[in-house]
Amino acid sequence: MEKWKGRVALVTGASSGIGAAICEDLVKHGMKVVGAARRIEKMQELGEKLKNEKGTFLPVQCDVTKDEDIYNLFDKIKETFGGVDVCVNNAGTLGYVLDLLKGTPEEWRQISNVNVIALCLCSKLTVNSLKERGLDDGHIINISSICGHQVLVGSSRFYTGTKFAVRALSEGLRQELQAANSGIKISVVSPGLVKTEIVNQITENPEYAKQVLDIIVAPRGSLKLDSK
Repeated sequence: MEKWKGRVALVTGASSGIGAAICEDLVKHGMKVVGAARRIEKMQELGEKLKNEKGTFLPVQCDVTKDEDIYNLFDKIKETFGGVDVCVNNAGTLGYVLDLLKGTPEEWRQISNVNVIALCLCSKLTVNSLKERGLDDGHIINISSICGHQVLVGSSRFYTGTKFAVRALSEGLRQELQAANSGIKISVVSPGLVKTEIVNQITENPEYAKQVLDIIVAPRGSLKLDSK
């Protein structure tokens, strides 16, 4: 991490869960971290917690489903720090309907806008930012899911489709950068079940969400999920 000390990292979905944890760790390692999310108050609380660490934390309110918000985010980073060196595309949403046959185009678009379109736009603008400054050592890290490797029984079908897309798009961008002889790196991280707020999106049934949380913290094989 020494090479990234003083460099700028953007983390989307930074108000809670994995995103907030990533922000905290990067700040503690001396990076200038920009957290982007809709809930500015949650990020401001995180900023207070990190104010005495090696690096810095700048919370920026941003709805990644809105292209204008993302462009404004990158303008803000350019104005404040010069540009983005590391981009962690962590923002994601599950939606509330697991089954495709019960889903709606509106919800599918929402999930796609967060999990796919925003990820692509942030990646593109990060590459542009690096090129503008004559840098060739940036890193784009896309947070996918184990659902991007297998269609799991009981999982959100459309969410799963977007996570397969994240893997494909990441490989496509890697090939483009390789063809351009770029040193910018692309990584994909595929977490399993993690106890974060996103679990509450799985269903409007709180008892079902509790079952999912119980599975996360239980010893392997000791609990089974009843999706009825």
